[in-house]
Amino acid sequence: MSSIAFVGAGPTTLYALKALLRAPVRGVGVTVFEAEAEPGVGSPYRAGWNGPSMLSNIASAEIPPVTETLLAWLQGRADAELRDLGVEAADLSDRTFVPRVALGRYFRDQFERVVDQLRSAGACVDVRAGRRVDDVAIRGEGVELRWSGATGAETGRFDHVVLATGHQWPSKQESRPGYFTSPWPAATLAALPPTKVGVRGSSLTAIDAAIAVAGAHGAFTRGADGRIKYEPAAGTEGLRITLMSRKGLLPEADFYFPLPHPPLTICTPQAIAGVIEAGGVDLLDRAFDLFRREMAAVDPAYVAAVGLQRGDLEAFGEAYFADRMATDPFVWAATNLAEAQANHQTRFTVPWRDALLRLHEVMASITPHLDKVQFDRFSRHLKPVFVDAYGAAPHESVERMLALHRAGKLEVLALGDDHMVDTRRPEGGARLTRRGISRSFPVFIEGTGQRILGAIQFPFLSLIEQGVVRDAGAAQDAESDKVEGARGVEIDDHFSLVADGLTPDRLFCLSLPFILGRHPFAQGLTSSHEMGEIVGRRLAVVAARSAEAAHPPVDRLQAVA
Repeated sequence: MSSIAFVGAGPTTLYALKALLRAPVRGVGVTVFEAEAEPGVGSPYRAGWNGPSMLSNIASAEIPPVTETLLAWLQGRADAELRDLGVEAADLSDRTFVPRVALGRYFRDQFERVVDQLRSAGACVDVRAGRRVDDVAIRGEGVELRWSGATGAETGRFDHVVLATGHQWPSKQESRPGYFTSPWPAATLAALPPTKVGVRGSSLTAIDAAIAVAGAHGAFTRGADGRIKYEPAAGTEGLRITLMSRKGLLPEADFYFPLPHPPLTICTPQAIAGVIEAGGVDLLDRAFDLFRREMAAVDPAYVAAVGLQRGDLEAFGEAYFADRMATDPFVWAATNLAEAQANHQTRFTVPWRDALLRLHEVMASITPHLDKVQFDRFSRHLKPVFVDAYGAAPHESVERMLALHRAGKLEVLALGDDHMVDTRRPEGGARLTRRGISRSFPVFIEGTGQRILGAIQFPFLSLIEQGVVRDAGAAQDAESDKVEGARGVEIDDHFSLVADGLTPDRLFCLSLPFILGRHPFAQGLTSSHEMGEIVGRRLAVVAARSAEAAHPPVDRLQAVA
C-alpha cells in the first residue's frame, strides 16, 4: 500500500487530507510532520505568533468548511472559551471577522476530526508534532525525509510527499539591533519600547505590526457612541508609528458582496484558456481586453470614470489608485469605512469591486505563460489592483488605524520610487532618506508580507543539488534580456515538482513562497482549499490504484472453472 507524507500541518494540508477521504484509504500510510507542537493551526493563526487583537480578514461565509463551518463551530463553544478567543457571542454571524487565534483553534479541532475520520476509514495515520523536516531527497522509487525532534535525527522513505511548509521568513526575526525582518512572532513586537517605529508596508501585514506594537503600550476601547478610541498608557509619549509604502495607502474596508458570486460572462475561464492556447507576445494585452470588456458590462459608469475603455493596463493601474493617492489616507479611510458599513447594512454590492474580486483568479491563470517583460507588467500594474480588491481589511482594523491616528500615534507615508532605507546603521534600527530629508527609526519592521522566492532559497538542500527544484520560467527568461527577480519553482498544474526522471505525483510543492509566481494570489484560505483539493484528489487516485493492486478483483467465472 502507498505511504504518503505531508511536511507541514496547516490548513492546506488539512484540506488535502479531507479530499483524500474520498478514496478507499484502508491500509494507506499517512504521516504528517509539523515543526510546532500543535498540528493543524498554521502560522497565520497560531497563538503567540499572532497577537490576540490581530483579526482575520475572512469570515465564515467565505471559508470552505472542513467538517463544519467556522460559524457552527464557534456557536458550539462555551461562552468562557469564546471570551478566551476574543469573540463576542452576541456579534457572531457568517460575516463576522474573528481574531486569527480563533481560526487557529478551529483548524486545530478540524484537523483532529479529519485524522479520526481517516483512521476510522482504515488509514494508518501518524501525526508527528514537534518534528522539523531538515532535508528531502529522491531515493530510487521513493522520497527520503530526514527530520529532527526530541529524540534526535531520524530518516524515513515514502512513496509520495507533499511539501506544505507555508510562509518562509528569515530564521532570525531581529537580524540586527532594532531591525525586524518580519512582524512575526507578534509577541516579540509587544516587548518593544515606546519609541519611533517604522514599518515598511501599509497593507494588512503592516497593520498587524502596528496593532501589535500599539496594543502593548495602550488599549483600544469602544465608547458609548460606538467609536473606537486608543488610550495610550502612561509613559508612552515617545511612541509614534509610521507605515510607509510606495503609494502610501491604507487598505480599503471590507465591502459587501453576494455569495455565491454570479458567474463571469466575458472574461471567463474558458475565454482566458483560449487566449493562453493561442499564445503570443501580446497574450497579456489580449487577456486585459477581456478583463476590460467584462468590467464594462458589469459597471459602465466606473469604466468611464477611470478611462478603462480606452486605456491600457498601465493607465488603468494608475487611474485605479489616482483619487486615493491625491487624498489624505486617513480622510479616505474614514469615508470609505462609512460607505462599506452602510453597504453591509443594506446588503448593497458595488459592482466594480465585486467584479475585481471575481476576476483576479481568472486573470492569474495567465501568469505562468508570460515572459519576463510581460510578467513584470502584470506584477507592477495589474496585480496591485487585484491585491487591493481581495485584501480589503476588517472594519475594526480600519477603525483602529483611525483611532491611532486621532491619538497622534500613527502616520502613513508615501515613499514614491526615489527613497532609500538604510538598515545597517551602527546604532540600530533604520534611517529613511527621501527627497533629501532623513528620518531615523530606532525600531524598523519589514511588513510587506511574503515575497516570491527562487530555487536557491528552497529549504531542502538535497532537492536543489539533485536538480529536482529549479527556477520557474527558465525557458521564457532565456528569450528576454530583462530579469526582474524570482518567479518561484517549476511545478505543473497539479503542484507536482517538474524535473527530469521524476515521476508524476511523487513530490508535490504547496510551499507558499515558491508557488506565488505561478499562483500570485494564493495567500488565503480559499486558495488553501483549492490547492489542497487538487493534491488530495491526486493522492486519492494514487491510493485507489494502490488498494486495487494490493487486492485485485477476482474473476469469478475463471475461479469457478
